[in-house]
Amino acid sequence: GGKSWKLTAVSMGNPHAVLFVDDVDGFPLEMLGPLFERHPVFPRRVNFHVVQVISPAEVKMRTWERGSGITLACGTGACSVCVAGVLTGRTGTRILAHLPGGDLELEWASRDASVFMTGPATEVFSGEWPEA
Repeated sequence: GGKSWKLTAVSMGNPHAVLFVDDVDGFPLEMLGPLFERHPVFPRRVNFHVVQVISPAEVKMRTWERGSGITLACGTGACSVCVAGVLTGRTGTRILAHLPGGDLELEWASRDASVFMTGPATEVFSGEWPEA
């Protein structure tokens, strides 16, 4: 979009790019999400997250998921935000992430360990596939 951005790239087995902003709600995710997803620096596309740090233990985030667009939640994305927060010195190793679909607790206990996520699982859709 003609502007330079400083992103933190993280792999959770799938690619994520995290952008820390001052106002997550005011960020034009609908317009810029597709540009980040398909930027040439990400040849296989990327999940893109905008994050507002509320405190070292709390963040608010929104997600543009590759191939899907804006989503209410993204588990691997929330984990990548936890890691990006630690790597950039913005958060501690335990955070509460507020996503449009609900809150998640995350912990990255050490740099050689897994990220742990705790939160509710809620059915948001059910349907039937018609026989052809």
